[in-house]
Amino acid sequence: MMKKITFGLIAIFAFSIAAIAQEINWVTLEEALELQKKEPKKIFMDVYTNWCGPCKMLDKNTFQNKDVADYINKHYYAVKFNAEGNDKVTYKGQEFSNPNYDPAKANRRNSAHQFSRFLRVQAYPTMVFFDETGNFITPVSGYLKPQQLELYLKLFESDSHKEMTSQEQFNEYYKSFKPTFKE
Repeated sequence: MMKKITFGLIAIFAFSIAAIAQEINWVTLEEALELQKKEPKKIFMDVYTNWCGPCKMLDKNTFQNKDVADYINKHYYAVKFNAEGNDKVTYKGQEFSNPNYDPAKANRRNSAHQFSRFLRVQAYPTMVFFDETGNFITPVSGYLKPQQLELYLKLFESDSHKEMTSQEQFNEYYKSFKPTFKE
């Protein structure tokens, strides 16, 4: 009887934690561009690969963070894009694919997708930012903890990047930034 009660309490506790955990509302790029027409928001794109360890850490440690998920869901349309996948992507009237994709290598290093090259992705993970009309802003490469990502999410969401014309101005922004996301 005690085992049943203990198991029941553990199940209830696990369900409660799952219900509290905030998740990012991921959509495709095409869906995000369509959503922008009704409600303009910037686009945040996670460019990853199936074999990338830091990409998996980003999913687990950063994207599962409540502050990160809440902020992205409120201010951005979030897109996940497999940089070595086989999906066709249409962006600004141009179609991108991965003609050298090898299905046998689906979970190993594969050919880079044309769209990841177009976005100037050179490492994984890379987060790519687009403005409210779907125009490319910039990629940000590497694994980022919640407070590190917060700096970029707020920089691009507020359009503060438009006022920065030098590395010194970004460095000043970086030094003066006060993160509020919990780690």
